Amino acid sequence: MQEFVTNAIVLRKYPQGDIDGRYTLFTERFGKLTAKAKSSRKIISKLAPHLEPGTLLKVRFIEAHGTQIIDALKDDAIALSLLDMHFLSMLLPDGQPEPELWSILIKQAQAQQNDKKHERAKFSWPHALAILGWDPEGALCITCNARPGTHFYVPRQEFFCDVCVKKLPSKLRQSAVLSLYAAV
Repeated sequence: MQEFVTNAIVLRKYPQGDIDGRYTLFTERFGKLTAKAKSSRKIISKLAPHLEPGTLLKVRFIEAHGTQIIDALKDDAIALSLLDMHFLSMLLPDGQPEPELWSILIKQAQAQQNDKKHERAKFSWPHALAILGWDPEGALCITCNARPGTHFYVPRQEFFCDVCVKKLPSKLRQSAVLSLYAAV
């Protein structure tokens, strides 16, 4: 049984059984991993407040019959929406560190903590997708293959243009499509 300690960001949490929880973490050393935390859903759990989505923490876990969180200590919070963290958990590959993306998220948390705005440290989906291998620069719409892809459909990892994305059901657009340049 090996024990590991690393910095991590909690991306998602799921109930498992009556009192246990399963957590998707983006770690500095190991990339994305999913780990179980025993008794984390008990009302007296000391782990539960540290394992909320968007929390930057130092985590200690073991590899014994799967990955299990033993201890966690909250350090800071990451200013991403729950939907953004959900998309990150879907797009990040298991067990593959992404140091550039990790650095961006940590710098953003530090800038937020210091009340300073660092343009280079700001998280953006076009940059994150480029880091992960889906560079939106020059991406074409999967449907019409002509217009630039300005929307990213996360489950199938495809780009859509402004016209073609409107043909998707509205519920799907709200829950699974990233509008890459909407905030620009």
